[in-house]
Amino acid sequence: MKQLEDKVVFLTGGTEGIGYECAKAYAREGASLVIVAIGEDKLKKVMHELGPDHLGICCDVSDSRQVKAAVENTLDFFGRIDVIHNNAGIASPSKTLDETSEEEWNQLMNINLKSIFHTVKFGVDALKKTEGCILNTSSLVGEIGQELHAAYSATKGGINALTKSMALDYSKFNVRVNAVSPAGVWTPTLRKWLNEQPSTTYINEYLNAIHPLGYCPEGDVIADACVFLLSDKARFITGCILPVSGGAELGYRSVLPVNETVGNRRGENF
Repeated sequence: MKQLEDKVVFLTGGTEGIGYECAKAYAREGASLVIVAIGEDKLKKVMHELGPDHLGICCDVSDSRQVKAAVENTLDFFGRIDVIHNNAGIASPSKTLDETSEEEWNQLMNINLKSIFHTVKFGVDALKKTEGCILNTSSLVGEIGQELHAAYSATKGGINALTKSMALDYSKFNVRVNAVSPAGVWTPTLRKWLNEQPSTTYINEYLNAIHPLGYCPEGDVIADACVFLLSDKARFITGCILPVSGGAELGYRSVLPVNETVGNRRGENF
């Protein structure tokens, strides 16, 4: 039996990067998907790829009215929700806190953090009925910080705290709440980040080197971990911030040149 057979998954930000890889993985494992994202053309393309058994909703997750309508649309279409995966997020700008404008701060908070408030506010009653689960896409920087990303790191730290608090609040309803915490992952967001850095000369080597396993992965490795956390195999796991980071959270390493053989053993595509 497929791991997500007959589950209805409400996935935000599912048209590119980690979300797109999750969408494909969830569909392969038997889930019925509701992809909630901005960008009508991208959404149409992904829905065409996934097929007619899934639902695409163009929605700004920072807008409570649009999220409420998306949840209602999902319930009208499928009659249930088993999973809410809060994946939508942005990483820009690459600035110190004092250089960050109020507009940039609000955009990060509204998309990365407040969107979770919206999806849970309007979707948790459906999860209580199915004894479903919530999954949040966090980041290792929520624990360790990141230079030139104070506001972004704050949103991910907030997601971690929110995940643990919600896990306690909703455990009485048998609703599990977890988060997945990557380090570097090759996504359109990371490639945009790369182009914003003061120097890109050694960026590929840097991104490989921060992962003790020796390479910066594609989004499929995160999607595989997400499938597990949503499946019944993780039925006794809640409040977990799961690092999927090749060991990047383990501590300082010797500053040595990246070994070419190690760094390329998985054939990265930059």
